[in-house]
Amino acid sequence: MEETILVVGASGYVGSHLVPALANSGYKVQACARNITLLQQRGWEHSNNIELNYLDLNQPDNLPQLLSGIDTVFFLVHGMNHGHDFIDIELEGARNFSSALANSDVKRVIYLGALQPSDGESSDHLAARRATGEILRESGVPITELRAGIIVGPGSAAFEVMRDFVYHFPILITPKWVHSKNSPIALRNLLYYLQELLKFQPSRHQIMDIAGPENISYATQLETISKHAGKTARILAVPFLTPKFAARWLRIVTSVPTNIAQALIGGLGHNLDANGSAIQSLIPQYLLSYDEAVEESLRHETEVVRSEIWGFDPDALARWQSGYGYYPKQAGYKLKTDATAEQLWQQVQLVGGKEGYFFANVLWRIREWMDAAIGGNAMQRYRRDPNTLALGDRVDSWKVIKLEPNRFLSLLFGMKAPGLGRLEFTIEDKGDHREIDIRAWWHPAGFSGLLYWFAMMPAHLFIFRGMAHAVVKRCKAKAQEGKTETI
Repeated sequence: MEETILVVGASGYVGSHLVPALANSGYKVQACARNITLLQQRGWEHSNNIELNYLDLNQPDNLPQLLSGIDTVFFLVHGMNHGHDFIDIELEGARNFSSALANSDVKRVIYLGALQPSDGESSDHLAARRATGEILRESGVPITELRAGIIVGPGSAAFEVMRDFVYHFPILITPKWVHSKNSPIALRNLLYYLQELLKFQPSRHQIMDIAGPENISYATQLETISKHAGKTARILAVPFLTPKFAARWLRIVTSVPTNIAQALIGGLGHNLDANGSAIQSLIPQYLLSYDEAVEESLRHETEVVRSEIWGFDPDALARWQSGYGYYPKQAGYKLKTDATAEQLWQQVQLVGGKEGYFFANVLWRIREWMDAAIGGNAMQRYRRDPNTLALGDRVDSWKVIKLEPNRFLSLLFGMKAPGLGRLEFTIEDKGDHREIDIRAWWHPAGFSGLLYWFAMMPAHLFIFRGMAHAVVKRCKAKAQEGKTETI
């Protein structure tokens, strides 16, 4: 009988790599996340070994059903993306999960936690990771808690924050904690540990540190990233730039989601020593040095556009450059309406060409003139068909890279600008109403890419709100509640 593994937090960084690795090893995987759209975008539904499930640990009505017939659970959830109240949300979810575990037949849980400071003090994020482990152990089910520091791999939030610092600034003005030390581990080594643990069946709780072969400072890590980027790291550590103060300007420094970056940065002021001898003796493997891990990460960073999200589009891949922010910035407007999905889709397909962009066309024209002034081709009007779109179609300077009739349209940004972007139209049928979401995604190219994004954001928010209302009006339908969203 094939073993079925439940992965809670499958849409997160580690989960998004662990789920396909488990499936490729022959396990049946139940992948769970609060935002199931993120799972669907990865194309996992095409795998016979992966089943996607919605799970909100703060409203866990379906949790007993999901735990039924499960022997092993990977618990990879954290609440950092929730913002200032993430600790309460994270711990409430852990309590709900622990309660359900106690009433299940689950034989073990593998929980990925965080290294704890050797000085006894802690940040909110690190304290919440420790408390989560304690709550899970209250279930009585054997918990294997792995405590990790920085994970080195493309898309790892802590790694990407440091990478953005290196790529964006000639002089790195940092808090004094830049000389604090930790034991980073390569993503490849972490995934090997997680999978090999499935070969063991513990009868009691375990807590083990996982670490790479070096205990090094953040300054050394920044210097190593700089070397691989062909840059020189000039680090100036200043005492007044505390982690709390540094967190306030992360929004304009890094493309990593601000809530996650702010939660992480509080833990950087501590030495996070690790002793990985216990798990290394249990599961021996070659541990990549930090230098090797960085080289491997930068080599695989183009995977961000070689994905379902970008439709595996060759033009997107060709335009991707090293130094682009791994995480995209985003700005959009979501509007409820009584229009049908078919009506909304009929209008969305008319975008571009002689029809224009539904709202504030003069602003679109100004942007096209700016592109033409620096050698772009945005002034050239083109559409294959005036009424319908197909995958691969050119729409003025845009390209259709993903299309799902009555649901979704993604356009690759074709104008000259410091970064890589796309414009998306999403239609969701909520039963008693529909939602249309118009949103721009932007991977900035260095600091100039971030400046471009923030310079354009006011126009984006104004235009997208107007576009959503204009599309609904063209459907001769009623607009209901709307909401602006930025990250």
